[in-house]
Amino acid sequence: MAGKTWNCGEAKKFARQVQLGKSYYYVYKIATNLAPYEDSKLYSEIVFTSRRPFTGTPSAGSMDAVSLCQNHGPVYENPPRGMRNIADPAPQVGAPLGNDYTAHLDEAEIRGLGKRVRDASDPRTRRR
Repeated sequence: MAGKTWNCGEAKKFARQVQLGKSYYYVYKIATNLAPYEDSKLYSEIVFTSRRPFTGTPSAGSMDAVSLCQNHGPVYENPPRGMRNIADPAPQVGAPLGNDYTAHLDEAEIRGLGKRVRDASDPRTRRR
């Protein structure tokens, strides 16, 4: 079952249908030119826990339901499929490889790595 979706124009309808204590989800569009290894879209979860004193609009901290829907809509009842939560850790791209990975280095690679270690750890050439 897909669940309900509220677009930006349905902000007041969303505010009337919100249940306190239930999770709702909205999507962030990530600038991949600034974060090239990040997913282009991530979702976030919000739980409305109280109501505004004068209007009675559901709120979660400083964000109320109408503003959330208008500024970050559409809002989803269920988590969007195929997207990662913005609060989850990003997938590992380059390392670590795991315990079952074995690599064979030849003599030139070992000499090159040894030279890099010697050059980097020389106390006379370090900046103070």
